[in-house]
Amino acid sequence: MTADTVVVAIAQIDSRADMEANWEQAERLCRRAAKLGAEVVTLPENMLYEGPDLFCKQDVEGVWKPRLASLARELGVAIVGGSLREPTPDAADPKSYNTVLALDSEGVERARYRKIHLFEVDLPDGTCHKESDYLCPGSEPVVCDLPPLGCVGLSICYDLRFPELYRELVKRGAKTLFVPSSFTMETGRDHWLALLKARAIENQCFVVAANQVGQKGRKVRKYGRSVIIDPWGTELARCPDKPSICLAELDFEVLEEARRGLPALEHMRLI
Repeated sequence: MTADTVVVAIAQIDSRADMEANWEQAERLCRRAAKLGAEVVTLPENMLYEGPDLFCKQDVEGVWKPRLASLARELGVAIVGGSLREPTPDAADPKSYNTVLALDSEGVERARYRKIHLFEVDLPDGTCHKESDYLCPGSEPVVCDLPPLGCVGLSICYDLRFPELYRELVKRGAKTLFVPSSFTMETGRDHWLALLKARAIENQCFVVAANQVGQKGRKVRKYGRSVIIDPWGTELARCPDKPSICLAELDFEVLEEARRGLPALEHMRLI
């Protein structure tokens, strides 16, 4: 490890309906990652709940942010805790935000991103799922300074299909893009890696994508295969198909060399 490198880890978890059990799983994997030298650890979308209650909310301010902050301070690592079901300001509103918190190694909140793009599908076979039935969309792209990584961009799952969001994050200075996700097996096997590599290559950034793994109920299986990708589109690390961790050293000199050697970001014309 040099001054230009940072060790980043993904904690890939199999969240179910028991929030405390999910937290214990996440905490255990974060501790393992820290012991192996991780300086930043990230977790998947819906890290605290993958169950039947679509209106499930978490007490972010009173319980879960303090727990994440305490863990970050204890382990001395930054945590991108993705994602939590954050209540809206209206206590009577049954919907919530799908929210990522980025905390530094002192437990200080550096940024909060609310998922902008909500998944909506209504297929001829009768399959229908609309996140807008129970989630409120965010409205702002979010970047922040997250030591020791520098400027990072935050996103969640379905955002991955909208490249204009990532281009905006890069225009705002991001060099590492986090994508906590809950990609299913059906779309994951064809699109997960292809989309992640595209976002890394076209934006000449590191991409760190933590995904859910495991069977959620009778019909939905998550794809897992959380992965860390460099600006050239090369996989640096990938989780196996079970709750696990993977680590990679992000070398920012490699990023700068890629941008100098192929200065595509300087050649944009249509935006």
